[in-house]
Amino acid sequence: MGRRSDHTAEELRELLLAKGHALMAETGFAAFSGRQVARRAGYSVGTIYNVFGSLDALLAAINTRTFELWADWLRRALADGGEDRIASLVRGYFDFALAHPLLWSAIYEHRLPDGQHLSEDDLARRAELTGIVQQEVAAILPADTPLDVARYARSLIAGVHGHCSYVVTGSFALLDETDPLGSALDRVRESLAHHGAYNGANAPGT
Repeated sequence: MGRRSDHTAEELRELLLAKGHALMAETGFAAFSGRQVARRAGYSVGTIYNVFGSLDALLAAINTRTFELWADWLRRALADGGEDRIASLVRGYFDFALAHPLLWSAIYEHRLPDGQHLSEDDLARRAELTGIVQQEVAAILPADTPLDVARYARSLIAGVHGHCSYVVTGSFALLDETDPLGSALDRVRESLAHHGAYNGANAPGT
């Protein structure tokens, strides 16, 4: 078993976070074990509490790392996806969740205890994802839109998330829906068109 002096505080934090993130990808939230994370890192479970303060804080940090990977995934989807950037965003949302279902689900399964809040750093890192969506939505809406674009973008994300969640859990198969990605994209395009996007022209793919 390693000793605390084997790593600096920052190195130890990164080690535990990396091991925890890898374990979450393997087991998912329900089977996640802080003791197993510590064992993989070569330390006792008490080290997690010394470094993060609580297991919940480690879990929050793991989910924040997933948000960062997801944001990078969306950036690559936009860079490689051609002119239809809205389609690239929606497809990127689905693709990340399907490629990393346990990491993606853990974001929504973990709840901080009452009275405990995400750090400012966690909030800022997570906001990068919604910031990407907000920027793309703002770019396609009329410049003089009366919408609160940040709030509207979050609403669009919620709609896409609902479709995506049904896919990850297999629920859409029970509804006989054969193209949930296409359905989610249609709903996003319809909403954007309603608010003046596409300059009155048909949305891509319609």
